[in-house]
Amino acid sequence: MADHSPQRPTLSEATRTWAQVAALSFGGPAGQIAVMHRILVDEKKWISEDRFLHALNFCMLLPGPEAQQLATYIGWLMHGVRGGLVAGGLFILPGAISILVLSMIYAEYQQTVAVQALFFGLKPAVLAIVFEAVLRIGKRVLKNPTMYVIAAVSFIAIFFFGVPFPLIVLTAGIVGFVGGRLAPERFQVLKGAAGSAGSDSMADLHLVPVPPSWSRSLKVSAICLTLWFGPLLALYAWLGSQSVYLQQGLFFSKAACVTFGGAYALLAYIQQQAVEVFHWVLAPEMLDGLGMAETTPGPLIMVVQFVAYLGAYRHPGPLSPMAAGILGSAVTTWVTFVPCFYWIFLGAPYIERLRGNRQLTAALSTITAAVVGVVLNLAVWFAIHTLFAKVTTQHYGPIKLEIPEWSTLSWGAAVIAVVAMLLTFRYHKGMVLTLSVCAVLGTAWYLATH
Repeated sequence: MADHSPQRPTLSEATRTWAQVAALSFGGPAGQIAVMHRILVDEKKWISEDRFLHALNFCMLLPGPEAQQLATYIGWLMHGVRGGLVAGGLFILPGAISILVLSMIYAEYQQTVAVQALFFGLKPAVLAIVFEAVLRIGKRVLKNPTMYVIAAVSFIAIFFFGVPFPLIVLTAGIVGFVGGRLAPERFQVLKGAAGSAGSDSMADLHLVPVPPSWSRSLKVSAICLTLWFGPLLALYAWLGSQSVYLQQGLFFSKAACVTFGGAYALLAYIQQQAVEVFHWVLAPEMLDGLGMAETTPGPLIMVVQFVAYLGAYRHPGPLSPMAAGILGSAVTTWVTFVPCFYWIFLGAPYIERLRGNRQLTAALSTITAAVVGVVLNLAVWFAIHTLFAKVTTQHYGPIKLEIPEWSTLSWGAAVIAVVAMLLTFRYHKGMVLTLSVCAVLGTAWYLATH
């Protein structure tokens, strides 16, 4: 009888797949997670649905870009540290190169008509991909009325009341932990994650996670912390404590530890510091940088690379402005993502051991439902700011409303968004085709009207 058990992918095969994931990682965390789910769970069947969601739950609790950390986690599950470095590194690379090139053009010329024309079509396409991701993840997680209520409350809390994302996660975890004791049938949704090692899906049989130990944790900490802070000590020795490069390295190291909720949650904090305290960028430039990050592959948090480039470009010290921008960009990217690898390599073995803990499963199931509401909030926010040129924030007591000015509706973006929705939901076309068609339409529309 033929053996139909799943085969462990080779590292070279996995590398090619992670490169494909990286090239398609548009649309922020929701779209990026959907791409990974489609390729790794549905097509390759390298990891089961429940194992995927268990890893996602952990990454949602960490500071930093959850999609990049999820790629690192799954790469680690399949091929250890090498696999994690390949998966997480490739996830960053296309976006880092794209943002660096766009930052150089922006700083040198301040005229990016061709790039803006391209982005004009990509944004509505990304909008469709994000909404598809919300539906895809929601269908797999919202399996009973209790989970729907939690997702709805989460959306209302963050969209209308501005409740911080970490508080939503903490509250959901407590509710899930208590609910798992009182009504486990309603809260233990991710049942596969609560099974023993012997109950793994066939898709997971080739996964061999590393057992946790104190000696391993100390070794990982020593290596990662040296890699994290070693370059900063070198910059201090070279240029002193007042150099913009050291300031950026220290500031974005701090940001890497508090970036719960992703780039959108971090944006207000970075804008306050980078604009008002360090004077690296102007307020309108922050939105330009976010627009670049939204429409290039990779994590949205890559907006920090744009901020660092402009800050170093304008305060170059002994270097030329362009060399300064490249160095600032490199330092900031390094201190932003080294911690991401550290969190995964340190914590993943312990999280894998806890897969058999039913109380943790109930808490993580509830957190996942809450995250659906948070991601829906991002999708709605993205839609408003994609389709309207001007959006005002109104406060009515504790309630916060994002109100678009209907006179600023971009009919071109709206038409392209409809095309993207039809291609995605009606005709079930792939992401590459959808992005390509919308990019062509957007470029033609933008150049014809500007």
